[in-house]
Amino acid sequence: MKLIITIFLLFLPLIAFANASLPANRHISVQGTAEVLVEPDMAKILFRVNSVKNEPKAANNELENKVKLLIDGLNQFEISADDVVASNVKIEKTGMDYIETGHQALSEYSAIRTFEVTLNSIERVSDLTDFLLNQEVNAIQDIEFLSSKFEQLQAQVTQLAIEDAKIKAGSLADSFNAKVGEVRTIRSTKNNYDSGFSTAITKMHRAQQGNNSFPQIRSNDLQATLSFKSSIDVVFDLEVDD
Repeated sequence: MKLIITIFLLFLPLIAFANASLPANRHISVQGTAEVLVEPDMAKILFRVNSVKNEPKAANNELENKVKLLIDGLNQFEISADDVVASNVKIEKTGMDYIETGHQALSEYSAIRTFEVTLNSIERVSDLTDFLLNQEVNAIQDIEFLSSKFEQLQAQVTQLAIEDAKIKAGSLADSFNAKVGEVRTIRSTKNNYDSGFSTAITKMHRAQQGNNSFPQIRSNDLQATLSFKSSIDVVFDLEVDD
């Protein structure tokens, strides 16, 4: 899938670093920040399969049959063994023996396994979830969106934050008829990664098609989005003509 990328450079005012020892000579302190939004091309689906019977062995046997059908069906989605992580079987007593009005209730036992499946084709998420529900999967617990270019995007957003710091420092120094010198310190680089739904990429698609007026947001405007963020604190020497 072709990734559609939106880049946000967050221009903040000059920031002095709290609790940091700054050089005694003339200097300038800035924080460079950047964000990259991309469409995911992969998904990780977490779900649970369980079977409830009056006997532990019967519950386990039925669970094994469900899992076999499940694994066989995953082949149609080009999901390999490396893309599936499964837990051990867990058997829990779900009912309690009790006596009420002279009758004893039967205990029930639940055999449970959880699965984490990575789907390498984002277009087939709906097909896979439909398949899982048809296989009587008891709960789809989470769907996490991913990118096959995770490391490259992390490196890209970090480099953008570095460039942002340089631009801010140069702009501020120029405003006071000064020049940015060598880098004195680099305090930290923070990278964050989030997945969710956004209208930002949808709006960008419309803008590319020549439609720059955005009507009221509809449910189908929400697009799966990955956000890569980075920030870096830098102190530069400041060269001033005396």
